Amino acid sequence: MIRSGLITMIREKSQKGKSAYAIGKELGISKNTAKKYMSQPKKEHGLKGRTRPSKLDPFKGEINAMMEEGIFNCVVMLERLKAMGYTGGITIIKDYVKPYRPAKNAPAVERYETEPGKQAQIDWGIIHYIDDRGYVHKTPAFVMILGNSRRKYVEFTKRCDKYTLLRCMVNAFEYFGGVPDMVLADRMKTILDGIEAGKPIWNKMFEDFAAEMGFVPKICRVRRPQTKGKVERLVGYVKNNFLPGRKFRDLDDLNAQVLEWCKRADSKVHGTTGEIPVIASAREPLNPLPDKSVRDKYRWETRKVTKDGFVSYDGAKYGVPWQYSGKEVRIRICGGYFEAWYDEVRIARHKIEYASGRVVWLKGQYKGLAERGGIAGPLPFARKKEAEDVEVRPLSVYDALAGVLSNG
Repeated sequence: MIRSGLITMIREKSQKGKSAYAIGKELGISKNTAKKYMSQPKKEHGLKGRTRPSKLDPFKGEINAMMEEGIFNCVVMLERLKAMGYTGGITIIKDYVKPYRPAKNAPAVERYETEPGKQAQIDWGIIHYIDDRGYVHKTPAFVMILGNSRRKYVEFTKRCDKYTLLRCMVNAFEYFGGVPDMVLADRMKTILDGIEAGKPIWNKMFEDFAAEMGFVPKICRVRRPQTKGKVERLVGYVKNNFLPGRKFRDLDDLNAQVLEWCKRADSKVHGTTGEIPVIASAREPLNPLPDKSVRDKYRWETRKVTKDGFVSYDGAKYGVPWQYSGKEVRIRICGGYFEAWYDEVRIARHKIEYASGRVVWLKGQYKGLAERGGIAGPLPFARKKEAEDVEVRPLSVYDALAGVLSNG
């Protein structure tokens, strides 16, 4: 009797059209042996189709009945089956129930489209990048999308506090060329102080901002993220489409690149609306921008100057004249420069630094400090009075006066 492997080889060569004589000569067997196995039908493996009995078999009818009643919790099934005499484990119950378990799909929702100019949605996302030393960093990304046209605005920042949020919103409104009737946001701490009787208590600064910009703020419903699904998808789009493999010098360069990316993306047909966002946005009747002085007000922040004459901003320290140490100054970023103002006077201007930990000195920052002993205000002092005028008389007057006194 020959081995099964040799039989397989005989059949393979036979399927290629070789004769029994050629196969026998090639494999070193007789022509008749080759002929025998060439014509012999292939037998199935002895274990094929064999099923092993399962402890669950006697209880499958009960499981089917429970599933018909909507019971798919295998822990509950296990408890009930044990009461019926089942001695197996829960794993085989899970394996049996799995094909019948209903899919955990989110409930169907009605598609919601906003009217032109009616709404914009905003959110924050966190992106990751690797520096030239191989360290991984995180940075916030502000995103805004117009609800009808789907036109996009994205800005990367160092922080996601209330000052940064308002500044980014002003930048977005200017980018779009107007303000929508409503802005929909998540329940951010930067815009909400709390909820009372189901109504939002707006942060005072954000409330004033909304009034001056001319939009109505709204927050999405609890556990209903689909109400702002457009901006949620935009955050994922930035992470998965714009970011991978992106190279940039600094935050300013990254923001320039993302705006170019937004323009290219908005110049293509949108998959949902079937329209080109940049063209569709021209039909959105946005409200006019408020006066520039109003917009610029929200680009300012207040900082206190340290004792050694520095102002911290986005991880860098900028020098100002030492005379302003301990005082509050207004700061802003303008045209790629950091500016510090006291009242209506600009006291320092530096090229913006995007790397954290940098110290930027001001030329002549400590001029006059040593002479004044570090005191910027008027020094306490006494005033020396000038000597009183004394009448100058010739000596003869005194001689005459002395003679009178001696005669007397």
